[in-house]
Amino acid sequence: MAIRTEVEALLKDQPIRELQFPEWIANVVLVKKPNNKWRMCTDFTSLNNACPKDFYLLPCLGRLVDGSTGRDVFDFIDTSRGYHQIRMLPEDEEKMAFFIEYGLFC
Repeated sequence: MAIRTEVEALLKDQPIRELQFPEWIANVVLVKKPNNKWRMCTDFTSLNNACPKDFYLLPCLGRLVDGSTGRDVFDFIDTSRGYHQIRMLPEDEEKMAFFIEYGLFC
C-alpha cells in the first residue's frame, strides 16, 4: 500500500509518468524510516553497472567545514523530494523505469 500511495502522489505531482516498453527496469525496495513510515527506493544497480564510470575526488569534509568559519548565514534545504527535481535529458528518462504490480513508470 505504501508503494501505491507514493506512486499515485508522484503521478499527481508529475515527476513520473507511466510507460510501456522501457529498455531498463529497476526494482523498488521499501525502507523503514525512523518514524515507522516507509521510503520508496529504486535499485539501479544493474543500470549503474552498465554505465561508464566517472572518477573524480570528492571534496574534503574538513575543508568544507573550515570554509564556513566566520560565516553568519547558513542555508538548510529540505531535500525530501529533491531527487525528483533533477532534470534529465528526455532520452534518458526511460532508463529510470521501475516496475510495481500496478504498472511501469519512469
